[in-house]
This record gives sequence, structure tokens and C-alpha cells, in this order.
Amino acid sequence: MKTITDALQELAESDLYPFHMPGHKRNMACGEAEYAYDITEIDGFDNLHDARGIIADAQKRAAMLWGAANSYFLVNGSTCGILAAVSAAVKKKGHILMARNCHKSAYHAVYLRELKPSFLYPVLTKEGIQGQIRPEEVKKQLEENADIEAVLITSPTYDGVVSDITEIAHIAHRYQVPLIVDEAHGAHFGFHNYFPESSVTLGADIVVQSLHKTLPAPTQTAILHSCSERISRRKLQQFLDIYETSSPSYLFLMRMEHCIRMLEKEGDRLFSNFAGRLRDFYQNTEKFTKVRICRPDSYNFDPSKLLIMAAGMTGKQIYDRLRTQDHIQPEMSQGNYVLAMSSIMDTQEGFDRLYQALRKLDQASESGSRESDDDRIRSFVRQAYQRRRQALTIAEAMDSEHRLCDLTSANGEVSAVYVSLYPPGIPILLPGEYIDENVLETIRLCREYSFSIQGITDNDQIEVVIS
Repeated sequence: MKTITDALQELAESDLYPFHMPGHKRNMACGEAEYAYDITEIDGFDNLHDARGIIADAQKRAAMLWGAANSYFLVNGSTCGILAAVSAAVKKKGHILMARNCHKSAYHAVYLRELKPSFLYPVLTKEGIQGQIRPEEVKKQLEENADIEAVLITSPTYDGVVSDITEIAHIAHRYQVPLIVDEAHGAHFGFHNYFPESSVTLGADIVVQSLHKTLPAPTQTAILHSCSERISRRKLQQFLDIYETSSPSYLFLMRMEHCIRMLEKEGDRLFSNFAGRLRDFYQNTEKFTKVRICRPDSYNFDPSKLLIMAAGMTGKQIYDRLRTQDHIQPEMSQGNYVLAMSSIMDTQEGFDRLYQALRKLDQASESGSRESDDDRIRSFVRQAYQRRRQALTIAEAMDSEHRLCDLTSANGEVSAVYVSLYPPGIPILLPGEYIDENVLETIRLCREYSFSIQGITDNDQIEVVIS
């Protein structure tokens, strides 16, 4: 069976002259050799929006690998998959039940489809991170709102917390409602028993994964798995056609296929080695006294997410030290911890360097922030994602007339924008929600601890709805 790579190699070695897009014309003078593989939908290369040939074959291999009924390559990242899944599952101006810690792409779907959202709030953990979505809360909401058309949750979270997908799917289906899982950070699930199972095999109806986040694939590559008939595949394809570029990159498609073939051929070895390195890393760091690698035992957790805490230091201080002194670039910092993401492509040298950097940090005599700041920062992270009163829908607020307002006088106003800690980009304030003292104190603490916050201007102003 011919692969996407085979076809592109044949084309690159042929004398077929490209009077077609893209403008570099596969000319090596433009740059790297892969320009030879950067083409448009010419004869013999299938079409992502109507896949019947080599792309269809690659997608079928992906579906078999993950255990889905159908899989769709996404070259616009998980964002377009979330947009398409929500749009296909919920009619315009319909009602969706969604986790409050969903990615901003889910909120964009709510806005574009003018949906009414009801929210599921994750458990707040003692570690200062957001925990699971409780199945009983899903049940309660579905009992009280008969018009809900779909449930959407994020599992795993950016920090690696995994919800009970099996039970949540069972509850949703009992109420004749499909479950969509944003599994963007869990594309590696299910390939080794050291890691959680994928939502694909646990009862979810649509699962969206970012290949590039945890597997060897380029940034912007993702995959959507359709696992049942509860969400119309015709509608799903319709909305993928809307949200996904009409000029998909064959470089992306080739690399996605390459990733899938790597997992088919070498997945057992790669994941076995990866699990071994992680086990050793966790064991070796257990003897630290100041530094702690957080791996909560009270809920399911992805061990590839390394949550690093150090007594007396903020996450930003740990982050800056690793970057400047040890030349290690973590994924992000928030509150009192740093997130370091690992994958099957990490080397033993990489784990050794991180271990040595943390060992030095553990032995350092100087402290970062005051010891008393630990509880304050943990409390700050907990309060950042509280329930807030809503005056308008997201669409009503975003489409209204806006004005800039100083934060000092914003208490009681209605936000016209998202305010988010970034990363991970989860809103602490939605358009249409009232700005209260809790929000303002959260913003002040973000400034104090140098956390990155979006939605506030450099001179501490916010856009509010003109009443």
C-alpha cells in the first residue's frame, strides 16, 4: 500500500513541473529539502476534505491504532477539532454542559454557535492544581437540565489530572447525551499500562488529541476520533470542512502518518523505555527535602507531566532558575509549581540534566519567596477559577458595545473579554460575567508574582460592557 511519504518522494524525484500552488514551486533554492514535499491537492494525492486514497488509508490506520470507529487528521490543531465537535453535537443557540477549565477553543465554539453553557467545576486539590470533574456533578446537571445536548470535559488537564471517563460517559449516555473529551494532552494514552487509558476506549463519543503535544509530530498536528453514532458524522465532516483550512499542509499530513507508523512499529519499545525513565526519575527524586515532584495519589494522573514544587519558591522563581542557571526550558509555571512535559522522545541525558538541576535546587541554602507565601499562592490558584455571577451570555457580551475601564473602578462591571492565566489559557473571567473583588485580587496577585495574564492592558485596564 502506497503511503503519503512514498507518493511525495516519487513526486520529488520526478520531472513533473509544478504550475500549481505553493509559490516556492518545490525549488530547493527556497530552503530546506522538505519543500520538495510541500504541495497542494494535485492528481494522485487525495484530498483531506474528501479523503478516498492515501489520506483515507492513513486515517484508517490511525483509527485502528487508537481503537476508534473513524479518525480525522487535523492540520489546524485540536482547536478545529473542538470547534467541529461542539458544532456538530449542539444545535445553534443550544445548551452545552462543559467543564469550566476547558480550553479557550471550547469557549470560541460557544460564542460562534451562540450556545448556552452550564459549567462543571473541577475539584480543587491540596496541591493547588485543578482536579477531576466529578461524575456525580455531571449527573446532577443532567437531571436538572433536560435540554442539555452534549457534555464536554478536558481530560487530562494541562497538569495531567484524568477524570473518570468511563463513569461520566455512562451517565451521559443514560441521559441520551454524547460525551466529547478534549484529550489534547493525552495522545500517548493507552500505549503502555504505566499511563492512563485513552478516552477512545472508555466510552467517549468524540475524542480530540494533539499529536504534537506528547508524540513526535509537528506543532499544529492533531487528530479527532469519532467513536460512536451519537454525533452525526455527516455534521462532523460538514463542520471540519468549515473550520479546517482548505489548503492542508502535506508536510503535516506526512509527519502525522510517520508518527502513526512509528507507534505501530516501535511503540512497545519506545513506551517501555519511557516508562522506565519516568519510574527512575520519580524514585531518584523522592529523597529530596526542598524540591517535590508532585504525583497525587488521590486521583488518576498522567506521570509524564512533571509538576515541580520547591519550598519557599513560586513557580515563576523555579522556572526562571531552571532556564537561566541550568539551561532547561520548562513548559510553564503557575502558582507554586512548574510543569515540565516529557515524551517518548526524551533521552536519558535529558532526564539526568533535569535531575541534577533539581538536586542543586534542593541543596541550595537560599530561599526564594517567603515560606508563608506557599499557602498564599496555593490559595490564589484555588480562588482563580471560582464560580462567578453572569449578567450576559458570552455572545451577548462580546457583541455589545465596550469601553476601557481602570481596574480600580471595575468592581461590579460586566466583563466584555476573557481574562486568562497563560499558559494554560483557561479563563478566570468570561465575557458576560461580573467583575468582583475576588477577580480583582487574583489579578493583583498575578502582577505581584509576575504571572502572565491575558485580557488586561499594560496600564491595568479591562474592556467592560457599556450598560
